[in-house]
Amino acid sequence: MNSPRFASAWSTASGWEDALHAVIAELPRLPQANLGLVYVSDHFAFALESILNRLRQHTGVLEWVGATGVGVLGTQGAALDAPGISVMLGAFPLDSFRVFSGRRPLPRDFAPYAALVHGDPLTPDMNELVQDMAFKVRGGRLAGGLASARQQAYQVAGEALTGGLSGVAFNEQIQTLTGVSQGCTPLPGGWRITQAQDALIERIDGRPAIEVFREAAGPALGADLRRAVSTLLVGLTDGEDDRRQFAARRIVALDVRSGRIAITESVSKGQNMVFLKRDEEAARADLAHMLEALRAACPHPPKGGIYVSCASRGGVMFEHDDSEVQMIRDVFGPIPLTGFFAAGEIAGSHLFGQTGTLTLFL
Repeated sequence: MNSPRFASAWSTASGWEDALHAVIAELPRLPQANLGLVYVSDHFAFALESILNRLRQHTGVLEWVGATGVGVLGTQGAALDAPGISVMLGAFPLDSFRVFSGRRPLPRDFAPYAALVHGDPLTPDMNELVQDMAFKVRGGRLAGGLASARQQAYQVAGEALTGGLSGVAFNEQIQTLTGVSQGCTPLPGGWRITQAQDALIERIDGRPAIEVFREAAGPALGADLRRAVSTLLVGLTDGEDDRRQFAARRIVALDVRSGRIAITESVSKGQNMVFLKRDEEAARADLAHMLEALRAACPHPPKGGIYVSCASRGGVMFEHDDSEVQMIRDVFGPIPLTGFFAAGEIAGSHLFGQTGTLTLFL
């Protein structure tokens, strides 16, 4: 067995036992399966340990990772703010992965090349944890998301957990590709921050930040700053070459008197930036661009995938809960797929918001 194989199933039955029974009944048999991914609606969070125990009994798979979410998804659809269970089994080469958590550190003799991670949304230093984990992964291939729930959110890493970061790491035998869609399209132009303090952008290209913001927004939006703030974002970039490589950050306040813009991340003098537009049209265009780029990068059709979408995307930035899954299926066909609606999305060394990330196993 040189490359992984996958099988997936999901159900939105209203009771956890009915949903689990449906998942087990529909899950294709996968010989040599040795890792399970499970995403459970927060409606069923109270039964998470029971769900894990029954999955072990019925599949024979002992190692499980996953999370709770305010919605789950599978190959055939997605359901936000609804009961559901989504499962994907993987048959991986022996010794190609290790499940880890704060209680179960990665062995020192295991060299992680990629990792699927889940985090607790209430952990205050999550950005630092993500960056630290990305540094430990030699290939830099980190993907996943923060568990979500209306009450207590849980991760799964061999058991139900809270706090910190957990997941499964893969060595160089497992090849993955991850695409990120932030639901935005860059507005024309690119700028450099020339004066800033913490999360306050004071001057852009030597001009008051709000003056540049109005100009980028255009006459209609520039005249209605309240609507502009709800539609536009700041994209922080590492360089001037590729304007699509940005980290989108929400604008939280405009100070008309001082000309400053406050965003959700600290910035520094000399940092490059763009302004972004986020709406339903931009979200669909950006996701389509990401999926086509992933398809072009795949040396062969992917074996399976994990899609993590922000809870504020499905049914809000897209017309239906399953619009994103439908777009994935249109590009890659009915590949085994699992995932959930998260409280934050992880790719590389970054923790995103209002983003969709698709990780493909090759």
